[in-house]
Amino acid sequence: MNSDCLKLTCYFGERHRTPSGFVADQLLDIFGSGELATSIMMRGVEGFGRGHRLRTDTSLTLSEDLPAVAIAVDLRPRIEAVLDEVAAVPSVGLITLERARMLADGAARVRMPDDVAAATRLTIYLGRQDRAGRVPAFVAACTILQERGITGATVLLGVDGTVRGHRQRARFFGRNADVPVMVLAVGPGDRVAAVLPELDRLLAHPLMTLERVRICRRDGQLIDRPQQLPATDQQGRALFQKLMIFTSEDATHLGQPIHRAITRALRRGGAGGATTLRGIWGFHDGGPPHGDRPLQVGRHVPTLTVVIDTPEWIAATFPIIDGFTAERGLVTSELIPAARARTGHGHLGGLGLADHRW
Repeated sequence: MNSDCLKLTCYFGERHRTPSGFVADQLLDIFGSGELATSIMMRGVEGFGRGHRLRTDTSLTLSEDLPAVAIAVDLRPRIEAVLDEVAAVPSVGLITLERARMLADGAARVRMPDDVAAATRLTIYLGRQDRAGRVPAFVAACTILQERGITGATVLLGVDGTVRGHRQRARFFGRNADVPVMVLAVGPGDRVAAVLPELDRLLAHPLMTLERVRICRRDGQLIDRPQQLPATDQQGRALFQKLMIFTSEDATHLGQPIHRAITRALRRGGAGGATTLRGIWGFHDGGPPHGDRPLQVGRHVPTLTVVIDTPEWIAATFPIIDGFTAERGLVTSELIPAARARTGHGHLGGLGLADHRW
Protein backbone atom coordinates (compact mmCIF):
# COMPACT_ATOMS: atom_id res chain seq x y z
CA MET A 1 0.00 0.00 0.00
CA ASN A 2 1.31 3.43 -0.97
CA SER A 3 -1.09 5.83 0.74
CA ASP A 4 -1.41 9.38 1.97
CA CYS A 5 -1.09 9.51 5.73
CA LEU A 6 -0.54 11.94 8.57
CA LYS A 7 2.12 11.92 11.27
CA LEU A 8 0.89 13.34 14.58
CA THR A 9 3.64 14.39 17.01
CA CYS A 10 3.26 15.63 20.60
CA TYR A 11 6.05 17.26 22.67
CA PHE A 12 5.65 17.41 26.46
CA GLY A 13 7.38 16.83 29.80
CA GLU A 14 7.84 13.20 30.83
CA ARG A 15 6.42 13.83 34.33
CA HIS A 16 3.52 16.03 33.23
CA ARG A 17 0.27 14.81 34.74
CA THR A 18 -3.45 15.39 34.37
CA PRO A 19 -6.21 14.34 36.80
CA SER A 20 -6.36 11.08 34.81
CA GLY A 21 -2.63 10.31 35.13
CA PHE A 22 0.53 10.98 33.16
CA VAL A 23 0.18 12.78 29.84
CA ALA A 24 2.25 10.05 28.16
CA ASP A 25 -0.19 7.34 29.26
CA GLN A 26 -3.19 9.38 28.15
CA LEU A 27 -1.76 9.93 24.68
CA LEU A 28 -0.78 6.28 24.19
CA ASP A 29 -4.20 5.16 25.45
CA ILE A 30 -5.78 7.38 22.79
CA PHE A 31 -3.50 5.96 20.09
CA GLY A 32 -4.29 2.43 21.26
CA SER A 33 -8.05 2.88 21.47
CA GLY A 34 -7.95 4.44 18.01
CA GLU A 35 -6.08 1.34 16.77
CA LEU A 36 -3.61 3.51 14.90
CA ALA A 37 -1.17 1.75 12.59
CA THR A 38 1.85 2.59 14.73
CA SER A 39 2.94 4.95 17.47
CA ILE A 40 6.04 5.43 19.58
CA MET A 41 6.85 7.38 22.74
CA MET A 42 10.48 8.37 23.34
CA ARG A 43 12.33 10.06 26.21
CA GLY A 44 14.54 12.99 25.29
CA VAL A 45 17.84 13.90 26.93
CA GLU A 46 17.51 17.68 26.77
CA GLY A 47 15.17 20.38 25.61
CA PHE A 48 13.05 23.44 26.30
CA GLY A 49 9.73 24.86 25.18
CA ARG A 50 8.21 28.31 24.92
CA GLY A 51 8.54 28.80 28.68
CA HIS A 52 12.32 28.37 28.13
CA ARG A 53 12.68 26.04 31.14
CA LEU A 54 15.59 23.70 30.37
CA ARG A 55 15.11 19.99 30.94
CA THR A 56 18.36 18.02 30.79
CA ASP A 57 19.82 14.71 31.92
CA THR A 58 23.06 16.45 32.96
CA SER A 59 21.39 17.72 36.16
CA LEU A 60 20.03 15.36 38.80
CA THR A 61 17.19 17.77 39.59
CA LEU A 62 16.29 18.73 36.01
CA SER A 63 16.51 15.10 34.82
CA GLU A 64 13.42 14.26 36.88
CA ASP A 65 11.25 15.78 34.13
CA LEU A 66 12.95 15.16 30.79
CA PRO A 67 11.31 16.08 27.48
CA ALA A 68 9.24 13.38 25.81
CA VAL A 69 7.95 12.91 22.27
CA ALA A 70 4.98 10.79 21.17
CA ILE A 71 4.45 10.08 17.44
CA ALA A 72 1.48 8.37 15.79
CA VAL A 73 1.13 7.48 12.09
CA ASP A 74 -1.87 6.30 10.11
CA LEU A 75 -4.13 7.21 7.21
CA ARG A 76 -5.46 10.75 7.39
CA PRO A 77 -9.07 9.87 8.42
CA ARG A 78 -7.82 7.72 11.31
CA ILE A 79 -5.47 10.42 12.64
CA GLU A 80 -8.18 13.05 12.30
CA ALA A 81 -10.55 10.79 14.25
CA VAL A 82 -8.37 11.06 17.39
CA LEU A 83 -7.11 14.61 16.88
CA ASP A 84 -9.73 16.39 19.01
CA GLU A 85 -9.11 13.99 21.89
CA VAL A 86 -5.35 14.51 21.65
CA ALA A 87 -5.75 18.31 21.45
CA ALA A 88 -7.86 18.23 24.62
CA VAL A 89 -5.06 16.67 26.70
CA PRO A 90 -3.63 19.46 28.89
CA SER A 91 0.11 20.06 29.38
CA VAL A 92 1.12 19.09 25.84
CA GLY A 93 3.51 21.85 24.84
CA LEU A 94 3.45 21.36 21.07
CA ILE A 95 1.37 19.31 18.63
CA THR A 96 2.30 19.01 14.95
CA LEU A 97 0.75 17.38 11.90
CA GLU A 98 2.85 16.41 8.87
CA ARG A 99 1.92 14.83 5.56
CA ALA A 100 3.68 11.65 4.47
CA ARG A 101 3.37 8.63 2.20
CA MET A 102 2.86 5.36 4.05
CA LEU A 103 4.23 2.07 2.71
CA ALA A 104 2.95 -1.14 4.25
CA ASP A 105 2.61 -4.78 3.19
CA GLY A 106 4.95 -4.49 0.25
CA ALA A 107 7.21 -1.71 -1.00
CA ALA A 108 8.94 -3.51 -3.85
CA ARG A 109 7.15 -1.58 -6.62
CA VAL A 110 6.81 1.86 -5.09
CA ARG A 111 6.66 4.82 -7.41
CA MET A 112 8.17 7.82 -5.65
CA PRO A 113 5.72 10.75 -5.56
CA ASP A 114 6.95 14.00 -7.06
CA ASP A 115 7.13 15.77 -3.69
CA VAL A 116 9.77 13.34 -2.35
CA ALA A 117 11.80 12.93 -5.54
CA ALA A 118 14.67 15.16 -4.35
CA ALA A 119 15.85 14.75 -0.74
CA THR A 120 13.72 12.25 1.15
CA ARG A 121 13.35 11.07 4.73
CA LEU A 122 12.55 7.39 5.05
CA THR A 123 11.18 6.31 8.43
CA ILE A 124 11.01 2.60 9.29
CA TYR A 125 8.97 1.40 12.29
CA LEU A 126 10.18 -1.89 13.77
CA GLY A 127 9.95 -3.95 16.94
CA ARG A 128 12.84 -3.68 19.38
CA GLN A 129 13.72 -7.37 19.09
CA ASP A 130 12.94 -7.86 15.38
CA ARG A 131 15.73 -9.82 13.70
CA ALA A 132 17.15 -10.00 10.21
CA GLY A 133 19.16 -13.19 10.20
CA ARG A 134 21.52 -13.11 13.17
CA VAL A 135 21.44 -9.38 13.87
CA PRO A 136 18.81 -6.91 15.06
CA ALA A 137 16.66 -5.67 12.20
CA PHE A 138 17.59 -2.03 12.81
CA VAL A 139 21.29 -2.88 12.56
CA ALA A 140 20.76 -4.76 9.29
CA ALA A 141 18.66 -1.89 7.91
CA CYS A 142 21.35 0.68 8.73
CA THR A 143 24.01 -1.47 7.08
CA ILE A 144 22.06 -1.63 3.82
CA LEU A 145 21.20 2.07 3.94
CA GLN A 146 24.85 3.03 4.42
CA GLU A 147 26.08 0.67 1.70
CA ARG A 148 23.53 2.07 -0.78
CA GLY A 149 24.67 5.65 -0.34
CA ILE A 150 21.97 7.02 1.98
CA THR A 151 23.28 10.21 3.60
CA GLY A 152 22.57 9.35 7.23
CA ALA A 153 20.35 7.34 9.58
CA THR A 154 19.54 7.37 13.30
CA VAL A 155 17.75 4.66 15.29
CA LEU A 156 15.56 5.88 18.16
CA LEU A 157 14.32 3.56 20.91
CA GLY A 158 10.76 3.76 22.19
CA VAL A 159 9.56 3.09 25.72
CA ASP A 160 5.90 2.74 24.77
CA GLY A 161 3.80 2.60 21.63
CA THR A 162 1.34 0.74 19.45
CA VAL A 163 2.20 -1.81 16.77
CA ARG A 164 -0.52 -2.36 14.18
CA GLY A 165 -3.15 -1.08 16.59
CA HIS A 166 -2.00 -2.96 19.71
CA ARG A 167 -0.43 -1.25 22.75
CA GLN A 168 3.16 -2.32 23.50
CA ARG A 169 4.60 -0.94 26.73
CA ALA A 170 8.24 -1.50 27.75
CA ARG A 171 8.64 -3.38 31.03
CA PHE A 172 11.65 -3.71 33.29
CA PHE A 173 11.50 -7.50 33.19
CA GLY A 174 10.72 -8.92 29.78
CA ARG A 175 12.00 -9.11 26.22
CA ASN A 176 9.95 -6.11 25.05
CA ALA A 177 10.11 -7.63 21.59
CA ASP A 178 7.37 -5.51 20.06
CA VAL A 179 8.03 -2.13 21.67
CA PRO A 180 8.76 0.08 18.64
CA VAL A 181 12.04 1.44 17.41
CA MET A 182 12.16 4.06 14.68
CA VAL A 183 14.84 4.31 11.98
CA LEU A 184 15.11 7.81 10.46
CA ALA A 185 17.11 7.86 7.22
CA VAL A 186 17.80 10.82 4.90
CA GLY A 187 19.11 10.66 1.35
CA PRO A 188 18.47 11.43 -2.33
CA GLY A 189 15.03 10.30 -3.45
CA ASP A 190 16.34 8.01 -6.20
CA ARG A 191 18.62 6.16 -3.77
CA VAL A 192 15.82 5.80 -1.24
CA ALA A 193 13.55 4.37 -3.97
CA ALA A 194 16.28 1.93 -5.03
CA VAL A 195 16.81 0.55 -1.52
CA LEU A 196 13.12 0.03 -0.70
CA PRO A 197 12.84 -3.42 -2.37
CA GLU A 198 15.88 -4.65 -0.42
CA LEU A 199 14.41 -3.42 2.85
CA ASP A 200 11.10 -5.04 1.96
CA ARG A 201 12.82 -8.41 1.48
CA LEU A 202 14.97 -8.01 4.60
CA LEU A 203 12.32 -6.93 7.12
CA ALA A 204 9.20 -8.77 8.25
CA HIS A 205 6.07 -6.68 7.55
CA PRO A 206 7.77 -3.28 7.75
CA LEU A 207 5.75 -0.07 8.02
CA MET A 208 7.58 2.79 6.35
CA THR A 209 6.85 6.42 5.51
CA LEU A 210 8.37 8.86 3.02
CA GLU A 211 8.59 12.63 3.51
CA ARG A 212 10.16 15.43 1.52
CA VAL A 213 13.02 17.34 3.17
CA ARG A 214 15.80 19.70 2.17
CA ILE A 215 19.39 18.85 3.11
CA CYS A 216 21.03 22.06 4.38
CA ARG A 217 24.34 20.82 5.80
CA ARG A 218 26.21 17.57 5.29
CA ASP A 219 29.69 16.55 6.44
CA GLY A 220 30.65 20.14 7.20
CA GLN A 221 29.48 21.47 3.84
CA LEU A 222 26.69 24.00 3.36
CA ILE A 223 24.42 22.42 0.71
CA ASP A 224 21.46 24.80 0.86
CA ARG A 225 19.66 27.11 3.24
CA PRO A 226 16.22 26.39 4.70
CA GLN A 227 13.45 27.18 2.26
CA GLN A 228 12.00 30.68 2.65
CA LEU A 229 8.37 30.27 3.65
CA PRO A 230 5.62 32.83 4.18
CA ALA A 231 3.98 33.17 7.60
CA THR A 232 0.68 31.76 6.29
CA ASP A 233 -0.75 29.99 3.29
CA GLN A 234 -3.20 31.71 0.92
CA GLN A 235 -6.11 30.87 3.25
CA GLY A 236 -4.39 32.50 6.23
CA ARG A 237 -3.44 29.23 7.99
CA ALA A 238 -0.13 29.49 9.85
CA LEU A 239 2.95 27.71 8.49
CA PHE A 240 5.70 26.29 10.65
CA GLN A 241 9.12 24.92 9.84
CA LYS A 242 11.32 22.16 11.27
CA LEU A 243 15.09 21.79 11.42
CA MET A 244 16.58 18.40 12.32
CA ILE A 245 20.24 18.20 13.36
CA PHE A 246 21.84 14.73 13.21
CA THR A 247 25.11 14.51 15.11
CA SER A 248 26.84 12.29 17.70
CA GLU A 249 27.24 12.29 21.46
CA ASP A 250 31.02 12.49 21.03
CA ALA A 251 30.95 15.35 18.47
CA THR A 252 31.95 18.44 20.43
CA HIS A 253 32.28 22.21 20.08
CA LEU A 254 34.78 23.80 22.48
CA GLY A 255 34.63 20.68 24.64
CA GLN A 256 30.81 20.55 24.81
CA PRO A 257 28.65 18.09 22.85
CA ILE A 258 27.30 19.87 19.78
CA HIS A 259 23.68 19.06 20.55
CA ARG A 260 23.95 20.62 24.03
CA ALA A 261 25.75 23.69 22.69
CA ILE A 262 23.00 24.17 20.09
CA THR A 263 20.20 23.80 22.66
CA ARG A 264 21.71 26.34 25.03
CA ALA A 265 22.47 28.83 22.25
CA LEU A 266 18.92 28.58 20.91
CA ARG A 267 17.50 29.06 24.39
CA ARG A 268 19.62 32.18 24.94
CA GLY A 269 18.56 33.46 21.53
CA GLY A 270 14.84 33.22 22.36
CA ALA A 271 13.88 30.35 20.03
CA GLY A 272 10.51 28.71 20.63
CA GLY A 273 11.91 25.32 21.61
CA ALA A 274 14.19 22.40 20.88
CA THR A 275 14.25 18.71 21.82
CA THR A 276 17.20 16.30 21.64
CA LEU A 277 16.80 12.52 21.45
CA ARG A 278 19.66 10.08 21.93
CA GLY A 279 19.85 7.26 19.39
CA ILE A 280 21.09 3.72 19.89
CA TRP A 281 22.59 3.13 16.42
CA GLY A 282 23.17 5.00 13.17
CA PHE A 283 25.59 6.74 10.84
CA HIS A 284 26.34 10.09 9.17
CA ASP A 285 29.38 12.16 8.19
CA GLY A 286 30.53 9.33 5.90
CA GLY A 287 31.33 6.94 8.75
CA PRO A 288 30.11 3.36 9.25
CA PRO A 289 27.05 2.55 11.40
CA HIS A 290 27.87 2.74 15.10
CA GLY A 291 26.37 2.79 18.59
CA ASP A 292 27.09 1.82 22.17
CA ARG A 293 29.26 -1.26 22.59
CA PRO A 294 30.43 -3.18 25.68
CA LEU A 295 33.67 -1.93 27.30
CA GLN A 296 33.52 1.25 25.22
CA VAL A 297 35.11 4.37 26.73
CA GLY A 298 32.66 7.24 26.31
CA ARG A 299 29.42 7.27 24.34
CA HIS A 300 29.56 6.96 20.58
CA VAL A 301 25.87 7.13 19.77
CA PRO A 302 23.94 9.36 17.37
CA THR A 303 21.82 12.25 18.60
CA LEU A 304 18.93 14.05 16.93
CA THR A 305 17.91 17.62 17.80
CA VAL A 306 14.53 18.87 16.55
CA VAL A 307 13.74 22.59 16.28
CA ILE A 308 10.22 23.71 15.30
CA ASP A 309 9.22 27.36 14.99
CA THR A 310 7.69 29.95 12.69
CA PRO A 311 9.48 30.57 9.37
CA GLU A 312 10.68 33.94 10.68
CA TRP A 313 12.31 32.36 13.72
CA ILE A 314 13.80 29.49 11.71
CA ALA A 315 15.48 32.04 9.43
CA ALA A 316 16.94 33.74 12.52
CA THR A 317 17.88 30.41 14.14
CA PHE A 318 19.67 28.74 11.24
CA PRO A 319 22.88 30.81 11.47
CA ILE A 320 23.30 29.57 15.06
CA ILE A 321 22.94 25.93 13.99
CA ASP A 322 25.03 26.53 10.89
CA GLY A 323 27.94 27.71 13.02
CA PHE A 324 27.90 24.68 15.32
CA THR A 325 27.71 22.22 12.39
CA ALA A 326 30.42 23.82 10.25
CA GLU A 327 32.62 20.72 10.59
CA ARG A 328 30.30 17.82 11.46
CA GLY A 329 26.64 16.94 11.29
CA LEU A 330 23.65 16.59 8.98
CA VAL A 331 20.99 19.32 8.98
CA THR A 332 17.62 19.11 7.21
CA SER A 333 14.72 21.52 6.83
CA GLU A 334 11.06 20.94 6.03
CA LEU A 335 7.59 22.45 6.09
CA ILE A 336 5.19 21.77 8.98
CA PRO A 337 1.65 22.33 7.62
CA ALA A 338 -0.01 22.43 11.06
CA ALA A 339 1.30 23.10 14.57
CA ARG A 340 -0.22 24.29 17.83
CA ALA A 341 2.11 25.49 20.59
CA ARG A 342 0.95 26.16 24.13
CA THR A 343 1.96 29.59 25.43
CA GLY A 344 1.39 31.40 28.71
CA HIS A 345 -1.59 33.19 27.16
CA GLY A 346 -3.21 30.40 25.15
CA HIS A 347 -2.01 28.82 21.92
CA LEU A 348 0.05 29.79 18.89
CA GLY A 349 -0.99 28.30 15.54
CA GLY A 350 -3.64 25.66 14.97
CA LEU A 351 -4.27 22.13 13.72
CA GLY A 352 -5.90 22.95 10.38
CA LEU A 353 -3.60 21.69 7.63
CA ALA A 354 -2.11 24.51 5.59
CA ASP A 355 -1.67 24.10 1.83
CA HIS A 356 1.65 25.40 0.52
CA ARG A 357 4.04 24.04 -2.11
CA TRP A 358 7.79 24.44 -1.70
